[in-house]
Amino acid sequence: MPFLDTRTWQPRRLAGPGYTITEPATGQALGTLALATPEDVGAAAERAATAQREWARTPHFARAAVLRKAGDLFAAHAEELREWLVRESGSVPGKADFELHVAAQECYEAAALASRPAGQVLPSEAPRLSYTRRVPAGVVGVISPFNAPLILSIRSVAPALALGNAVLLKPDPRTAVCGGLSLAAVFAAAGLPEELLHVLPGGPDAGQALVADPRVPVISFTGSTAAGRAVGEAAGRHLKRAHLELGGNSAMIVLEDADLDAVISTAAWGSFFHQGQICMTTGRHLVHASLYDEYVERLAAKADSLAVGDPYRDQVHLGPIIDSAQLTKISGLVDASTSAGAKLAAGGTHDRLFYRPTVLAHVDDRTPAYAEEVFGPVAPVRSFTTADEAAALAAQSPYGLSLGIVTRDPARGLDLAERIPTGIVHINDQTVNDEAVAPFGGVAASGTGARFGGEANLEAFTELRWTTVRGDVAPYPF
Repeated sequence: MPFLDTRTWQPRRLAGPGYTITEPATGQALGTLALATPEDVGAAAERAATAQREWARTPHFARAAVLRKAGDLFAAHAEELREWLVRESGSVPGKADFELHVAAQECYEAAALASRPAGQVLPSEAPRLSYTRRVPAGVVGVISPFNAPLILSIRSVAPALALGNAVLLKPDPRTAVCGGLSLAAVFAAAGLPEELLHVLPGGPDAGQALVADPRVPVISFTGSTAAGRAVGEAAGRHLKRAHLELGGNSAMIVLEDADLDAVISTAAWGSFFHQGQICMTTGRHLVHASLYDEYVERLAAKADSLAVGDPYRDQVHLGPIIDSAQLTKISGLVDASTSAGAKLAAGGTHDRLFYRPTVLAHVDDRTPAYAEEVFGPVAPVRSFTTADEAAALAAQSPYGLSLGIVTRDPARGLDLAERIPTGIVHINDQTVNDEAVAPFGGVAASGTGARFGGEANLEAFTELRWTTVRGDVAPYPF
């Protein structure tokens, strides 16, 4: 029997309509599942809140053992899980393998988190023991997107569980298996007690119910900035914490001393990895004027050399765009950009959902594909003449997620980075990087700051409680 058996992947029937899981490369149906209604969300929250109280009392080493086993299972069932990532999300096999590697590492790191020091002993003016202690938040709501479905679910689910919480996970229905049901299967096999992880694929109404439910005090949301604003506003009304990891339009600055022989591969990866459907994608290439023409020519040649097609059946560099709506958005932004004066140096065409990697030259502030987040394989290239101009252009964005700077002088790159507000900086690398041990998050329209990795996870999924203990009852003057 396959690990993800379609007959058992939803052990409790949800009340919403049926949903057909579709392979974007072919349009083929991969299976069906039921979507969650707001009533399903409420029922799951009630069961999760009850189960969480016992899980919070479970010794840290027992919780850690479940997380370690889950990490092992991602490796043990990698072949089957890889196929789902490739077929359901349109990932090339290498990207799917990266997601599986990170998923396992997230579980191992979370296992270590379970035994982290839980607080501090404080000085006190009174004759008493005074200390702080991290306690589980309770039930954590996780809303994850389609683009890196396994990573963007597990990096909240694993630490939340390790720290003694229950989790309600609402994956994007388009990737409900690799971003949701696969996690449920892994954790069930790893020995996680029932009712601690509920997978609730659904539409906006299910997400709204999750944010509003009083039994869910913490929301971890990854998605677009527009949707994140709505989640943040709703969470504020309900007086609950919302951790928001949102969109980006990240810049890669190529200084005049850069080695173009080395940088073009890096630049192409930053813009074209997973068809550009990554929040950290290099959306703006800022290149010194002395290198600009050659950079555009060589990046366009690289784009033209990349194979685009079905990642499950063919050896390709780029797979399909997730669906026709996203394809229409990408195509529309590119067409509007060329109409506004940008030069199409490569790409700009598509066959079904397969969009060619695209390079746009002669862009400026009015170029839609430069000014906005495209979420597609599009590389707008703009020139600059001084470091001051490069810093100003890179900072001239509502987003602040990731930044890449390429130079033969790393100290100069670090100095330049200090002038550009972003949550992530990579010197001599492109903008798309992720590690389970590293904090991750953006500023401004890219989110509410670093939320993942080590101390960030500890703060995200626990409450800090102050406790005092006296030997005798405290005396008071009346």
